[in-house]
Amino acid sequence: MMKTVDLPRSATAGLDLDRPLASLGALLRDWLPRQRWFAGKDRPVTELSVLSVTELFPGCLHLLVHADHSAGGDPSPSGDCYQLLLGAREHRTPRLERAYIGRAEEGPLAGLAIYDALHDPRAAELLLERLRIPGTAGPLRFETAPDARIPGELAPRLLTAEQSNSSLVYGDSYILKVFRRIQPGINPDLEVPGALAAQGCARVPAPVAWFHTTEPRPATLGVLQPFLPDAADGWTLSLRALAAGDDFATEAHELGRATADVHLALASAFPSAGREDHGRTAQAMTARLEAAAHAVPALRPFAPGLRGAFEALAGCAGGPPAQRIHGDLHLGQVLRADREWFVIDFEGEPSRPLAERRGIQSPVRDVAGMLRSFDYAARQRRPWRPAWARHCREAYCAGYAARAGWDPREKHALLRAHETDRAVYEVVYEARHRPAWLPVPMAAIERLARWGG
Repeated sequence: MMKTVDLPRSATAGLDLDRPLASLGALLRDWLPRQRWFAGKDRPVTELSVLSVTELFPGCLHLLVHADHSAGGDPSPSGDCYQLLLGAREHRTPRLERAYIGRAEEGPLAGLAIYDALHDPRAAELLLERLRIPGTAGPLRFETAPDARIPGELAPRLLTAEQSNSSLVYGDSYILKVFRRIQPGINPDLEVPGALAAQGCARVPAPVAWFHTTEPRPATLGVLQPFLPDAADGWTLSLRALAAGDDFATEAHELGRATADVHLALASAFPSAGREDHGRTAQAMTARLEAAAHAVPALRPFAPGLRGAFEALAGCAGGPPAQRIHGDLHLGQVLRADREWFVIDFEGEPSRPLAERRGIQSPVRDVAGMLRSFDYAARQRRPWRPAWARHCREAYCAGYAARAGWDPREKHALLRAHETDRAVYEVVYEARHRPAWLPVPMAAIERLARWGG
């Protein structure tokens, strides 16, 4: 039975929603750049356009907006599409103060208080109802897995720790990831867990419901999966071990085995032929380095040595077959519950094109991401404990080799290149979002720039 939720009378019913920017344009231009998931913080929004708007339920609008960052005179658009769920109320509500965006001064929503509806428990409950019962709302499509039985009356809470998306936990049963940065096509965080579930891979929670849009182009908007209430993420566990002075090698070894299990299941779920084109991969890495050095001057003195890592990759022969991978693997993307490791968040790096994230790549890239994460964890303590990170690296690679049948440590040129590429990405990320953390990847850059890593 559907739970009855007492929402205020629809503040948007009967309004002309074909002109939403007349009410929302000024508010969103100010609000969007301040959100953690907004990717264009270092670039001004030169134009804001609404791609679609739907009244999802009374008092809640679903929008896809495009934020353009094109420089003056540049005819080519440069920006991103974002998903917004906006509440509209006649009166400002103290309990939603953190979600308050502003009061519309003109247009069809003039006089209404606008807020981020994901912070509103009543709106979150209705969003789950949409997922429980498949159906449509304008261009939006809500679907459930064939065997899914999602109970109602689950209290929602919004998680606050995420960077690039927003997640709602319902009771202790489910977690809904609402994608913020939208690209056309199926999102890997829906595609991959579904395929792995069909393979019987128990290390990845399977999707139970999802929603997507058909306009302006088909795209995944959100995924509901089982929630592991007693789980702790790898980042938290590693920091606890460091604080207690404990070794983490046993957990790292098991995590290496879990990573290999997922890679084996991915190779089976997404069969592919051929090997990675090392020359093309090295060329792409070099291009990212050049762009990063332009954006972060601190990288420039190390660029020659870093290019050497990519040149070595271009001349490298062999290596494991390219396949579908996680794409953004680190300690924050793994959970430990009941002494088992689980892998989550298969979206990949949201800054990269969706076609690239869905393509085949070397599994060494995932290994490199986890090795960099051990280094990040070790550097959270003073004094830095390099031996702790080194032991974790060795144990992780040994665990991976025990399951995968090949040892990442024996692929020196591959591993060095992918670690270098990851560290370059980290430098740009930290420079833009967390400047105080910049010394962490810069220390790795200095090490990796030396020949031999």
